[in-house]
Amino acid sequence: MKAVCLLSGGMDSSTLAYLVKSKGYDILALHANYGQRTENKERACAKKIAGLLGAGEFTEIDLRYFSQFGASSLTDPSLAVDRFDPARAHVPNTYVPFRNANLLAIATSYAEAKGAGAIFIGVQALDYSGYPDCRPAFIDAFRRVIELGTQENSHIGLFTPFIHMTKTDILKIGKELRVPYEHTWSCYQNEDRACGTCGSCHFRREAFSALGMTDPVPYEV
Repeated sequence: MKAVCLLSGGMDSSTLAYLVKSKGYDILALHANYGQRTENKERACAKKIAGLLGAGEFTEIDLRYFSQFGASSLTDPSLAVDRFDPARAHVPNTYVPFRNANLLAIATSYAEAKGAGAIFIGVQALDYSGYPDCRPAFIDAFRRVIELGTQENSHIGLFTPFIHMTKTDILKIGKELRVPYEHTWSCYQNEDRACGTCGSCHFRREAFSALGMTDPVPYEV
């Protein structure tokens, strides 16, 4: 069984890759470079995780047009990365417009070309930052897109096992699977020492704290 696994090098996608491997799939790792601030660090982590899992393939795709579009602090250096704010009523500026639709479209092409029967993406809809392309309704809609836009004999399933989980729930799974979190990166801002203040750092640290675990990556704050 072959499965395309979207692998960013972050905590969620790495845990997902280990989970997919544990289910007996041959992993086709798909990693996107889209001009994000931590592109080099994310690439290195994704490659390391794919190597540790013995992925059948590690494919990098270039989506640098996101940097041309802007409107996200991840791809536009003129924008300061929003700090985590539990009272924020709007989507933080770390949202990359419609990114997951782009990633899933490419993953579908990859899966169909390679004869893979599954696509896995580590989106979650509970303690995330309000990104619209992480919602269950969006995933359900994209399943229909895959069904309509691929050959009848493709039968590609789109799976999101973490969508109704918290970061803490995901970390529990990763702990059982012995995911090497020292080889993952979640910070939106830095590549050497995690900032500790962005939304991604916040939820990661909160999960480790909730389980009484020590996060192996270094932090500024």
